[in-house]
Amino acid sequence: MDRCIFCDVIAGRVPARIVHRDELVVAFEDIHPQAPVHILVVPARHVASLNDTGPDDAPLLGSLLATARALARARGAEAKGYRLVVNTMAGAGQTVFHLHVHLLAGRPFSWPPG
Repeated sequence: MDRCIFCDVIAGRVPARIVHRDELVVAFEDIHPQAPVHILVVPARHVASLNDTGPDDAPLLGSLLATARALARARGAEAKGYRLVVNTMAGAGQTVFHLHVHLLAGRPFSWPPG
């Protein structure tokens, strides 16, 4: 595996504004926010993409979504709405190959995205 910037964030080798950490997931503010609220929720262990998960990863995947929901509530986005995005592979826009959920809120979003 090449060096992973998100693994470096999790390990504290790269500074980040960590907003949540537990045994399964870590969440931090995106350094290039696309909305007033833009938080990345990532597995605490390296998982390259959603394609690299299996049935045994159901607790991890559930924790990613539950954490994103809790952070949306904490940021006041629960009532007005928020978007969760998981880009899988380069063709879908994944640029960091460590599974992550984008939590976006605080502005209107259109459909379809991108």
